[in-house]
Amino acid sequence: SFFIVIKKPRQFYQKEYIVKYSEDTSSLLKESEDTDDKIKGRLTLREKLLLLKPLMKYMIPLCLVYIAEYFINQGLYELLYFNHIWLSEKEQYRWYQVDYQLGVFISRSSVNVFKINKLWTLPVLQCVNVAILTAQVFLRFIPNIWIIFALVLFEGLLGGAAFVNTFYKISEDIEAEFKEFSLSAATIADSVGISIAGAISIPAHNRICSLNLKM
Repeated sequence: SFFIVIKKPRQFYQKEYIVKYSEDTSSLLKESEDTDDKIKGRLTLREKLLLLKPLMKYMIPLCLVYIAEYFINQGLYELLYFNHIWLSEKEQYRWYQVDYQLGVFISRSSVNVFKINKLWTLPVLQCVNVAILTAQVFLRFIPNIWIIFALVLFEGLLGGAAFVNTFYKISEDIEAEFKEFSLSAATIADSVGISIAGAISIPAHNRICSLNLKM
């Protein structure tokens, strides 16, 4: 349909689509004159490895939050359904996702209003979420889906808060000449967390399903 709807031009002038090189550039991060030369220089591998050590206090909590968060998303959501309510099983799953993303959106937009300095509290609370929702899968002690909605919203709030506060803290705490590398390196934490969660949640989900629990 793309080639049918859009007409091919009779002539194509390549030069019109070339963006000319310009010496005028501006950095996304604030720079000071005394550190300008350091920022422009490339960090060696040894320097990068040394810089990773002080970043661990930011990256480890973020990674743990994402492990717990995506274990819930990938391993438990499909098992947290309620029978004989106004929503079908598929609709419940979809609304869990909407609810989760709403929590993430709210918390990622809140750093200018509410800042969290103790990042380690976030993975602890997210692990409490994992424990409650895992227990619900086995014991079915929560009587109402609205309570699950509240927990899922809380999960999203914690995940978004961990992400935005981690990078906010790095941007505030790390020296200007190392800030750009530090911000980019810290993104590894959430990617690793999601990957570990996927590796754990798939066999865990399959194992739970094989138990033939009473739903």
